[in-house]
Amino acid sequence: MKKKQKLIQQLPQAATRSPTLVERRNLKMATSAHAYVRGSTSKFYEWLDTASGKIPEGPAIWICGDCHIGNLGPVADIDGKVDFQIRDFDQTVIGNPAHDLIRLALSLAFAARGSNLPGIMTATMLQVLMDGYASQFVPGDETDVEVPSVVRASMKVARRRTWKQLARERIEDTNPNIPMGKRFWPILVKEHKAIQSIFTKDNAINLVNKIRCRKSDDKVALLDAAYWVKGCSSLGLLRYAVLLDVDVPETRKQEICLMDVKEAVAAKAPRYTDSGMPTINAERVVEGARQLSPHLGNRMLASRVLGKSVFVRELRPEDMKLDIDELTQPEALKVARYFGAVVGKAHSRQMDHATALSWFRELNRNLSSKGAPNWLWKSTVELAALHEAGYLEHCRRYVEMKIIA
Repeated sequence: MKKKQKLIQQLPQAATRSPTLVERRNLKMATSAHAYVRGSTSKFYEWLDTASGKIPEGPAIWICGDCHIGNLGPVADIDGKVDFQIRDFDQTVIGNPAHDLIRLALSLAFAARGSNLPGIMTATMLQVLMDGYASQFVPGDETDVEVPSVVRASMKVARRRTWKQLARERIEDTNPNIPMGKRFWPILVKEHKAIQSIFTKDNAINLVNKIRCRKSDDKVALLDAAYWVKGCSSLGLLRYAVLLDVDVPETRKQEICLMDVKEAVAAKAPRYTDSGMPTINAERVVEGARQLSPHLGNRMLASRVLGKSVFVRELRPEDMKLDIDELTQPEALKVARYFGAVVGKAHSRQMDHATALSWFRELNRNLSSKGAPNWLWKSTVELAALHEAGYLEHCRRYVEMKIIA
């Protein structure tokens, strides 16, 4: 017990979190060029401000806003059925669907670079990315796209995962408490009270019981909560891991539920004006998730912690982040086509027949006879050069700061 108390005393408290998190974020972004791309969304949006004339104007729909390959993966619905969908919505807005395509193309280009694939493969990947995306925009005639082996493997693992595996992966323990350490830090009493108040409200209780297929009057109690050091671009924002006990009176059985409480801030992604988008950031995130990824969106709700907008979601064993360490040339093409189709499906489900057909024609009008449309290719090349230079400069600054320290 004394050893545990000593450990907790050494961990960053609320007042000293920011410097530690900034250091951790800078290190994470320095590990690889692809990690830098995922963590430097602001650079992407700054470039978009100067590139509007080069990009086609798509219909006003909900877009991911940060559509890189790390933000797609297996997710489960309330009934436990698994699908491969978009899984991150911090930057979701009602905007131009072409922006998701460019962000995904950039991510694929850096994945190819990290796999030591030649430039000709990047050009081909962008071409098949467009093929997969466009295949979803002929209503009633959507084309099935071959599932890559890396996706099939992740889906197979996702369907077999259990609560115990999730607990060991996320909190390193299956006991009903969150161990303090590298990933979890102590929270203030006022933070604990604010989090507890979320799960005394009817909407949160109903969500948990709906997810667990329980009666609406089954009790939900907070077992433990901790600050969660997680993500990259979100490091420095409020982020909590919450363990709940869903108590079933007639059986006296304890069911543990792991919740993710995350601060929602203003999106940097460009949006269409007069779109009727929610002005409260957490409500924006939840609505975008429901439109783009119903499996996940229907397991989320908006709330507040210490005056800040947060969204709450249950973490299910089936939810997985897809890690692509290295791609062969055949697999790279399958991944690009399949990911394009996944994003195309998320976009097309929001469009009526006429809108989908119009966007399909616009995509075909911009297709090059030699491959990907010029606007997508040129955007990816410009962004790749910008991010490569930014990555090297980030590493240089990181080394200099470490030397000074």
